[in-house]
Amino acid sequence: MSDLEKVYGLHAVEALLRQHPKRVKQVWLAEGRGDPRAQALLALAEQARVRVGQCERREMDAWVEGVHQGVVAEVSPSQVWSEAMLDELLERVESPPLLLVLDGVTDPHNLGACLRTADAAGALAVIVPKDKSATLNATVRKVACGAAEVVPLVAVTNLARSLERLQQRGLWVVGTAGEAQQELYEQDMTGPTVLVMGAEGKGMRRLTREHCDYLVRLPMRGSVSSLNVSVATGVCLFEALRQRTRTHKG
Repeated sequence: MSDLEKVYGLHAVEALLRQHPKRVKQVWLAEGRGDPRAQALLALAEQARVRVGQCERREMDAWVEGVHQGVVAEVSPSQVWSEAMLDELLERVESPPLLLVLDGVTDPHNLGACLRTADAAGALAVIVPKDKSATLNATVRKVACGAAEVVPLVAVTNLARSLERLQQRGLWVVGTAGEAQQELYEQDMTGPTVLVMGAEGKGMRRLTREHCDYLVRLPMRGSVSSLNVSVATGVCLFEALRQRTRTHKG
């Protein structure tokens, strides 16, 4: 069992059973959990021919760190996408792609929230550097509420070089920086766009910044100088979605 990952929470386990049922080896429910949502999960597991067991909540508490909601699944290790896989995805996409880059976001809660927002806003994939960055784990999956199973997470060795390759494919790189002259709402993001968000506190690294075609900032009217990276990501992605929806309707 040591080679299996533990995924917890109703949304995350349900998403796995729907999207990647072959990865799920066993689902555990807390004793006494017989509500409708648990029953629906049981039906999914039965449909996918996945074994279901019961155990005490305190045993689950020892398995995972976080609110498991009385649901834990043992699954085969998750796959982080390679750049080659991203290239294949870009070849197939028909509408102008929207990619999200997180330059050194290390908090798994923030990564999970960004994946969830990326899915909601229609982003094609999320790109992170392999080093000094959060990656897929049980916490990320729980916070992502199933988005980690449908939005590709691409880990790259050299982020600056990856941005260059995307530019060569015709994508425009838009970076966020507090000192930028242009506001987010003045930037056209209806075309093929790569949105780059900096790390918690530090922002984008110098080399990443140098590879951006445009720099934008969020207008701040209050006393705080910045937003949490997952909140800022949501603002930026949904502005891109708003522009694209308006263009499509027009």
